[in-house]
Amino acid sequence: MLDTQAIVTEMTVAAQAAAQEFANQRFDGRDGGACGFAWVEVYPESKGNTKLGKLERQLLKAMGFRPDWTGKAFQVWDPAKWPGQSIDCKEAGAVAAANVLKKHGFKAYAGSRLD
Repeated sequence: MLDTQAIVTEMTVAAQAAAQEFANQRFDGRDGGACGFAWVEVYPESKGNTKLGKLERQLLKAMGFRPDWTGKAFQVWDPAKWPGQSIDCKEAGAVAAANVLKKHGFKAYAGSRLD
């Protein structure tokens, strides 16, 4: 059984560390660069009308994910909770969060866009 709270904590800690490390390396620890958004997207393995699919979607929602605009994937925006607007820092956090989720067997990808 998955310990979803532990996964969410690991994901958040990794995302925050990656975002801060990027800021330290590129912007002297402060916010900088272009403004934008970043998120993590998870694609469920099972169809939504099956028992397993419904359970999988409940699990993702309990982890803080929300359906994306297509209804096929689930997203968490700004998993690093970066206190600035830097797309670079937010994207570094999203990549780190996606890597943690992949490690736990999720089909996860980082996404971003400029503001």
